[in-house]
Amino acid sequence: METTIRVENLSKSYAGDQAVDRLNLSIGRGEVFGLLGANGAGKSTAIECMLGTKKQDGGTVSILGMDPLKERKVLFEKVGVQFQEANYQEKIRVAELCKVTASLYRAAVDYRSLLERFGLADKLKSQVSELSGGQKQRLFIVLALIPNPEVVFLDELTTGLDARARREVWKSLSGLKAKGLTILLTSHFMDEVEALCDRIMILKKGKSIFCGTVQEAVAASPHEKFEDAYLWYTDEEEQENESV
Repeated sequence: METTIRVENLSKSYAGDQAVDRLNLSIGRGEVFGLLGANGAGKSTAIECMLGTKKQDGGTVSILGMDPLKERKVLFEKVGVQFQEANYQEKIRVAELCKVTASLYRAAVDYRSLLERFGLADKLKSQVSELSGGQKQRLFIVLALIPNPEVVFLDELTTGLDARARREVWKSLSGLKAKGLTILLTSHFMDEVEALCDRIMILKKGKSIFCGTVQEAVAASPHEKFEDAYLWYTDEEEQENESV
C-alpha cells in the first residue's frame, strides 16, 4: 500500500510543556485513520504540524512525498482540511462561498454535486448564517472536498448532526475512501470511529499509547466494548469520577 502520510519522531513543545512527544505514524492511500485522545492530548498540535501551519521542534512529516513546510503551495492543491471551529463570513451565500473556494484550486470538483451528496442542494441561495449547526458542519466538509484532494483532514466531522445525517456522512466518506481518498479524522464519537476507521492512534499527554485496529485496542484492554476500552486507555473515566 502506498504511504500518503508519514510522521517520524514528531515533537512540539510550548514553554517547556511537551504537546507532542516523538510521534510516529504511517497512513496508506485509501485508509481512514483516527487520531484520538482527550482534550489537550496533543491531537490538534500534531495535525497543525502535519499540515505545516506550525513548525515542529523535531522530527519529519511527509504528505504525498512532500514536506508540508517547504512544499505547502503544491500540497494546498492536494489536501483538504475541515476544522470544527471553522470561521467563514456569515453573510455570504452558500453558492458564493463554494465558488470562491473552488476558484482557489485548479482541479476543483463541481460543488453542486457535493452539496447534493451532503444534503445541502436546496441551500445554494441561503446565507451561511441561516444554516443550522449541523448544516454548517456538512458545508465545512463540502468545502474540504472541493479541491478534489488526495488527503483530507476532518476534525470532529459529525458534531451537531442527528443520527441519520451522521450515517449519511459516513456513507459518503466510505464511498470516497473506496476511490482512494486518505482520511485522517479526530472524533469523540466512538461509534463513528468503529464505523469508519481502519486504524486508530490514541494519544495521551502528547504520546502515542496505542496504535492499531479498534479490535486490537479492545483485545489489549480489560474491556469488551470499544468505548470502555478507550476510556481505560485515556483515564477519562477516572478523571470524571474525581471531578464528581
